[in-house]
Amino acid sequence: MVALRAPAALVALAAVALVAAGCGARSSAPYTPKGTIDCLKGKGFTGITTSAAKLGPIAAFAQYGGLQAHTADKNVVTITFAADQADARATEKAYRSAATPFYRARMDEIMQSQRNAVLVWTLAPTQQQIDDAESCLHP
Repeated sequence: MVALRAPAALVALAAVALVAAGCGARSSAPYTPKGTIDCLKGKGFTGITTSAAKLGPIAAFAQYGGLQAHTADKNVVTITFAADQADARATEKAYRSAATPFYRARMDEIMQSQRNAVLVWTLAPTQQQIDDAESCLHP
């Protein structure tokens, strides 16, 4: 009977390990507009576009493109999807360099980044707006 328990226990342990790896593993795949848009809609963002003409050159020419979305209170976020985290840091520098003096002075309030995504708002966002947008970032 002991011989039967050991293999059964190993099978059960292996199954638990596989489930834990699948559920708890954090994806390292880059965030993309396609993976993000539906969630933003579900969080109440409107006017979502990936049109290069509306994004501006930094987001339009990013590795994975960009998107723009509007909050209920008329704040606008542009999310730029860089190639990776290092490219996101370069994207942040590009936004700082291209910003007008008014926005450059406020970049710490209006810009956040998470992995390969850089979020730039037209107005200082609320913490809820930041949380909603960042929780929607998906590959």
